[in-house]
Amino acid sequence: MCGISALILADQSASACPDLFESLGLLQHRGQDAAGIVTSGPKGRLYQCKGNGMVNDVFEQLQLARLVGSIGIGHVRYPTAGSSSTSEAQPFYVNSPYGITFAHNGNLTNADELRVYLDKIAHRHINTDSDSELLLNILANNLQKTGKFRVNEEDIFTAIKDLHQQCRGGYACVAMIAGYGIIGIRDPHGIRPLIMGRRKNPAGFDYMFSSESVVLESLGFTDFEDVKPGEAVIVTQGGNVSRRVLVTGKEATPCIFEFVYFARQDSIMDGISIYKARLSMGEALAEKVKKSFGDAMDINVVIPVPDTSRVAALQLSRRLNIVYREGFNKNRYVGRTFIMPGQQTRRKNVRRKLNAMALEFHGKNVLLVDDSIVRGTTSKEIIQMARDAGAKKVYFASCAPPIRYPNVYGIDMPTRQELVAHGRNEKQVAEEINADKVIYQDLKDLVESVRRFNPLIEKFDTSVFDNCYVTGDVDEKYLSHLEGERSEESNSRLSIDSDCVGLYNNYQQNK
Repeated sequence: MCGISALILADQSASACPDLFESLGLLQHRGQDAAGIVTSGPKGRLYQCKGNGMVNDVFEQLQLARLVGSIGIGHVRYPTAGSSSTSEAQPFYVNSPYGITFAHNGNLTNADELRVYLDKIAHRHINTDSDSELLLNILANNLQKTGKFRVNEEDIFTAIKDLHQQCRGGYACVAMIAGYGIIGIRDPHGIRPLIMGRRKNPAGFDYMFSSESVVLESLGFTDFEDVKPGEAVIVTQGGNVSRRVLVTGKEATPCIFEFVYFARQDSIMDGISIYKARLSMGEALAEKVKKSFGDAMDINVVIPVPDTSRVAALQLSRRLNIVYREGFNKNRYVGRTFIMPGQQTRRKNVRRKLNAMALEFHGKNVLLVDDSIVRGTTSKEIIQMARDAGAKKVYFASCAPPIRYPNVYGIDMPTRQELVAHGRNEKQVAEEINADKVIYQDLKDLVESVRRFNPLIEKFDTSVFDNCYVTGDVDEKYLSHLEGERSEESNSRLSIDSDCVGLYNNYQQNK
């Protein structure tokens, strides 16, 4: 999962960089591996700064001052394909044709096929393992086919329409053509989010694309709306806006995990308030808890796992009429453990991130509420922390159903073997994570909790729960291949870690 933004200012003498930098800070929860900004200055010259790390680590004041120009795009990265090397940091750039920069959130399911096409047919060199670079080169190749000295909007729409036919998966993208303007693209199923807004100023209107509405709202943009599934929006340097739905007949299926976990609660996606959806999840989960315990309800206190489950836990406690307490103190200077690269890193950082307060746990039967249970390692650590703080019993409620299948559209859970619920029932999951009981939300209740705020959306991508992949091209062969690649990457990371430990030990001995 990544965060993307793009901005074009009406005042061509102004700098887009400050707002782009601010936007990436607001999207930091979507990716902590790398960050980057590319701007376009006078005469279409491009200025770039990107690298590994958090937004405030990558950009210093001097570097920001050098990012001149009134147009730009930005990206925060959480890797689902490729490595964590600096070369994978986005935005990506191709010189030919026209000077195109590109940032992408999501994941392609036919990346191998596209790689062969670009190499053998289009003769375009791919320098990284990232499928974002594939998307960029598909777009660039489609534009190159025009053979024109300069492209117009019709040429760009045609190139993007062809891209939709060539690329499969979940993707939201922003692009910038040097000296021309910015483009927003959303996949035909609308799996990954993209929002557009405008801001009035004396020179006219500024336009911005972002992964979440909170960015636009914080920066003073109004009239924001979702880019539609299969739609492309072009905003030129002169302020002309053209938009067109290029793929029809596909069912809109936004990723439901955005509403469960990824998005900030003050965002609105596809007309649905994340905050209201999570309140609704808490209400539905409360009913499931009632059924699960029946007359044997012995919960003394409801405690959320900060931060994304707070809203649901509060509503659940009200519905059950059980006291709500904050039992975990969070260190806000440690990132989101789910999106940290490497399971060892995630496990190690749970206790650095959270501290259990014995006052709220000692001698009590506790219901912990979290947004989901993925690998189970974090949940297990948290439950143990509750027991160490003196809890008599620890029950664990998940706002999401059991996650039993890989996500192939941009979330880092690619192997079934890593998922604690795969091949296990609720009782077995409880045993695995050392809980006295585990209560999962029912899938139909989760879907209804979100859909009730926009009935026009009839379905969501729920593939991690039900094994139904909306793009129709994911089968057992594909999943096995994906898991094989994941295993190779894990072994490679372990080898690198082992080498680093060996070098460190040698250094200590020879010091």
